[in-house]
Amino acid sequence: MDFLAKGPFHYEQMHFKVFLIVFIFNSFQAILGQKKEDFKVVTVAFYNLENLFDTLNDPITFDDDRTPDGKDHWTEEIYQEKLKNMAFVINKIGAEVAQTSPAILGVAEIENRKVLEDLVNQPLLKEKNYGIVHYDSPDRRGIDVALLYQKDLFKVIKSTAYELSLYDTEEPDKRVYTRDQLLVSGILDTDNIFFIVNHWPSRRGGEARSSYKREAAAALNKRIIDSLQASAPNVKIVTMGDFNDDPINKSIKKVLGAKDKKRQVKSLGLFNPMGSIFKTGTGTLAYRDRWNLFDQIILSEPFLKKDFNSYRFYKAGIFNEAFLSNPDGRYKGYPYRSFANGSYTGGYSDHFPVYVYLIKRVE
Repeated sequence: MDFLAKGPFHYEQMHFKVFLIVFIFNSFQAILGQKKEDFKVVTVAFYNLENLFDTLNDPITFDDDRTPDGKDHWTEEIYQEKLKNMAFVINKIGAEVAQTSPAILGVAEIENRKVLEDLVNQPLLKEKNYGIVHYDSPDRRGIDVALLYQKDLFKVIKSTAYELSLYDTEEPDKRVYTRDQLLVSGILDTDNIFFIVNHWPSRRGGEARSSYKREAAAALNKRIIDSLQASAPNVKIVTMGDFNDDPINKSIKKVLGAKDKKRQVKSLGLFNPMGSIFKTGTGTLAYRDRWNLFDQIILSEPFLKKDFNSYRFYKAGIFNEAFLSNPDGRYKGYPYRSFANGSYTGGYSDHFPVYVYLIKRVE
């Protein structure tokens, strides 16, 4: 290739002791001995928007249900409320710490560029001046991935969509159409960073039977990462998305080789901070009384270095504030999805968003 929490924010114990004492706009102030140092913080997040469709019938995709006359009775009024709810959530992710919504936001289950334009023009997001990177993918349902970014914080250099070529193992001539993997390179302040946004094939037909699809998606992801690292071994890469697998599954653990613990990550390796979160029994979606953590943000090894003159990983989390959970009934505590039992609920998504904080010393 030719281009390369919720609750109070507490500093962790590193190899030196840093106490957070003042927070102004997008900076930390810390004491290191008698020396004061300022740190910027930005949020990188991912959110599966649960079928954010417009109301128009696209003749080349299976979107008929999400139209006013379709099975879901997807009216303009419902669509506008869905947009408003998505904007409300996005505006809050990481804002308690970064004092703004995510600098970088990967999204999945969006129908087209139009819904993204409608989303970033919502009153809560418009002033953030979000840019959009989006490509139409061959997914039969017509859903894509995309990257939203605050133009004042991130400058896009180049973007590419990588198609995942899949065929059914039982019918080798049958093509399985799924989402592309989106690669975006750009400058965050002065840092050159690559972001890959994913929505890997679902578990339809069963976890075991469909595993080969996600392993193929992981292999494509690994090839993209390997190619970037071959050009520059210290390149910073963030791969994120709805992987439809947990941190312990083969696609993540074996094919990508992502490690749960920082000390296990070697040069050219990948760190998955969501692994330790998954071990606590929490997740981003629930099914039949079981939590899964399909939504993950994985980082390349340079984000773990101790030199804070460029952006480094600080903390990861699931954005699962109370308003995002089903308030009562059989599914109390599950993500408060926007559509259930054949009708619009007024909720948000069947996934909780995930995020990481990146910090950098202010010169």
